[in-house]
Amino acid sequence: MLRRQIGRKFESLRRAAGLTMEQAAEQLDRARATLHRIENGAEHVRYRQADVQQMLDLYGASTEDSELLLAMTAATRENKNWWHDYVGSGLPRWFQLYIGLEAAASSIRKYQPELVPGLLQTRAYAEQVFRMPGGSIDAEDHDEQQRAIQLRVERQGLLTRFAAPQLSVIMNEAVLRRPVGSPTIMVEQLHQILKATELPNVTVHVLEFSAGLHAGAMTGAFSIMDFPLDERGKEVEPPVTYLEAATGAIYLDKPHEISAYNSIWADMADRALNESQSRMLIQQIAEEYIRV
Repeated sequence: MLRRQIGRKFESLRRAAGLTMEQAAEQLDRARATLHRIENGAEHVRYRQADVQQMLDLYGASTEDSELLLAMTAATRENKNWWHDYVGSGLPRWFQLYIGLEAAASSIRKYQPELVPGLLQTRAYAEQVFRMPGGSIDAEDHDEQQRAIQLRVERQGLLTRFAAPQLSVIMNEAVLRRPVGSPTIMVEQLHQILKATELPNVTVHVLEFSAGLHAGAMTGAFSIMDFPLDERGKEVEPPVTYLEAATGAIYLDKPHEISAYNSIWADMADRALNESQSRMLIQQIAEEYIRV
């Protein structure tokens, strides 16, 4: 999130200076792609002090803006987030941004049509998921799988930390009824979902088959993240919708994109079971697995 804030500030200064990205890149003797990565808060950008100062000089930044950006960019060189140890093994680079945003969010809304969301998965369930071919983790690489699973488990600490985000999940009934591994694995998994709903910041709603066609049927899985407000009641970061594929991800943050996904979420929320009904259905399906 810090990098995204840096990027927006640099973009604002560049525009205030009346420069296009191409013009700024030429005067800075940088590739346009490099400037684009800076303004988009890419995780792997290195902010050398001399380079930052050159940009500030070109954009005619005020003393206040210069001091702020020099301090913010210095922080990216000094701080290392816990998930960085997983980069290159167990954590694709395109997923890094999501982990950072998830850790900074005040609320996370997740729709899942096929699988239990990672933040609620048991280790045994996650092991089954990572054995599937076609994902970002090599299904034949046991060590890489284990690191990815451990990352998933560590991420779940987000739900019980101080100032934990509000997690709201809508999942299709198919997620509960599709066996992933053995009945024992599914019973443990469904009980873990029920246990998570005991937390004051976690809600789970189930979309029954009988709900029929809903807006999420045309979207696939997605997450909407909202971020804290500052002391003036302004967002420190605009909302982000995250869409993941097998080999990459899309981050949507334009107002019309967020509005579209908010509408999709609202439609599904209207059609889903309430919290109590959802817990009853999850418990019922768990008992069905016990009898298998």
